[in-house]
Amino acid sequence: MRGYVEFLRAPFAARLLGGTLLGRLPNGMAMLAVVLHVRAAGGGYPLAGTLGAVLGLSTAVGQPVLGRAMDRFGQAPVLLPASVASAAGFTLLAAFGADPLAVTVLAVVLAGFSTPPLEAGLRALWPSVLSDPGQVHAAYALDAAAQEILFTVGPLLVVAAAAISTPAALLLTGALGIIGTIVVVTAQPSRRWRGEPRTGDWAGPLRSSGLRVLLASLSMAGIALGVYAVAVVAYAERLHSETASGVLLAAMSAGALTGGLVYGARSWPGELHVRLPWLLVLLAAGYAPLALAPGLPLMTVLAFVSGVFLAPVLACSFSLVDRLAPAGTVTEAFAWIVAAIGAGSALGSFVAGYGEHLAGVSGAFAGAGLGGVLALLACLAGHRTLRPRPVTSESLTRGAPVS
Repeated sequence: MRGYVEFLRAPFAARLLGGTLLGRLPNGMAMLAVVLHVRAAGGGYPLAGTLGAVLGLSTAVGQPVLGRAMDRFGQAPVLLPASVASAAGFTLLAAFGADPLAVTVLAVVLAGFSTPPLEAGLRALWPSVLSDPGQVHAAYALDAAAQEILFTVGPLLVVAAAAISTPAALLLTGALGIIGTIVVVTAQPSRRWRGEPRTGDWAGPLRSSGLRVLLASLSMAGIALGVYAVAVVAYAERLHSETASGVLLAAMSAGALTGGLVYGARSWPGELHVRLPWLLVLLAAGYAPLALAPGLPLMTVLAFVSGVFLAPVLACSFSLVDRLAPAGTVTEAFAWIVAAIGAGSALGSFVAGYGEHLAGVSGAFAGAGLGGVLALLACLAGHRTLRPRPVTSESLTRGAPVS
């Protein structure tokens, strides 16, 4: 844990990490808040799952677009307007509910597409904020672990706010995004950061074959996350429990937090591209038993176990992205990672909604194990392309701030 302490003592490190986590709390709240709001308005699981998919896909589309804009114009001019627009989408959804449907879809699209890419922005900042390359590695590991707080605290906040009203949960989701964004963009490193010059090709970071393989694998892992977010609501309703969904989401996130902290506390042997498939094997193995959907005490244990290897998979992937991304595309590359997971999560939400309709709670959870297996297969299929180029002084100073 010494590496974490040294990292947090670096100037602006704690502020940037804390502000980003606060501003990203909506990422752990939005899906559950939308599903609960639609259900409270009388919508069925197919509609709730579909709107969850629309939210996830809109976020997936918006992240690379906003990430590319950040590489070109800087962080504050993009992040702050995006957070306000996203909050406006949640407010619109809170005001109109599930009817008329056109307004509901518009609200969900606005909230998702405008989600500020704080996650990508933070990872682009670390090499310019931290002078020691070893601290950059620790930052990625702690980032991956700490973000699980979002999926622990976020669902609990939604459940607590929804006890007042589901519109209150949506309004809180939007407000936290704005507050966290302000904390980040008013920090000196964020105000000064500019991306490297880049070539004018349209593909940007997608011209890296290794990055494309990584995106495919993580999008499959995202399916499992989307399935889980909807399936726990169905499970809670089967138990006639208002809190079970939040408990299970928090349990999985607590597992990921634990796994991430253990993973980042030490150095591991072997190259990153060799380590990632093994982590995906363990991730898939953790998801498979969820389809049993036993009683809540055992299900909570299974939920915890299913999350243990999530943060290590993400931390390993972040380190690969930093080496695979072409110069001048680092923020967009990280935004594509967020987009890939979001797109997979959207598909998982859609599948879980109809899976529950056709085969009950176990049918909804079954997609999580399938997503884990597909993530592993995608990684193995393009494994050779994941070998990163050697780390150079240029790559370590990528995204240095301008005077």
